[in-house]
Amino acid sequence: MAVSFKPAVISTLFLAMTLSVGAASANALTEGFDSGVPTGWTVVNNSVPLGVNNWFQGNPAVFSSHQGAPNSYLGSNFNSGGGVSTISDWLILPTSTYHNGDTLSFYTRGVENSDYPDRLEVRFSNVGGTNVGSTASSVGTFSSLLLSVNPDLDVGGYPQEWTKYSVTLSGLSGATSGAFAFHYSVTDGGPFGDNSDYIGIDTVSVTAVPEPSTYLMLGAGLGLVGLARKRKAKAA
Repeated sequence: MAVSFKPAVISTLFLAMTLSVGAASANALTEGFDSGVPTGWTVVNNSVPLGVNNWFQGNPAVFSSHQGAPNSYLGSNFNSGGGVSTISDWLILPTSTYHNGDTLSFYTRGVENSDYPDRLEVRFSNVGGTNVGSTASSVGTFSSLLLSVNPDLDVGGYPQEWTKYSVTLSGLSGATSGAFAFHYSVTDGGPFGDNSDYIGIDTVSVTAVPEPSTYLMLGAGLGLVGLARKRKAKAA
């Protein structure tokens, strides 16, 4: 009498595939900012002199969100600083475990036809946490500059419609407990400065690449598929 091992093989294959799905290098996320600054994110305003605003729920009277409700994005503006100021307004993501190849993507834009240029940096800390120092020029442990949008503060240099940017981690020695941060960084800003107006960020996502063990488990799963086919043929 022919004996089939198909049920046992499928159960093992399901286990291998389940394990592989759970093995990821970072906590993947997608954030649309429906309710302001998300739980677990941190805002630090080191602008000098300090203004009256930090990162805030978007104002649809200036422009609407990339997607979702008109105000479902985060904004920062010239009121992060006071008078003529050096603006340094931080938005820090929660600490997670990262590997090379993990990607952060987001959309950002500024005000159409603005005469007051803006700048946004994306930075990374390879120890995580929220240490950005205590001065307008300090970056604390967020010393890795991954991207600068309009680095030279050119008039018209910041995108005037929602534009997607992505950064991919590299150079890490292995699994790294780290954190990304958005840094609204504008010199000669504030209500009476020549720079700084209003920016928004929206649709932030972190995409994790599979860990090496994931590929091993996937390979084991594919091997079990081949084994199931052989046993089925033999039973027949």
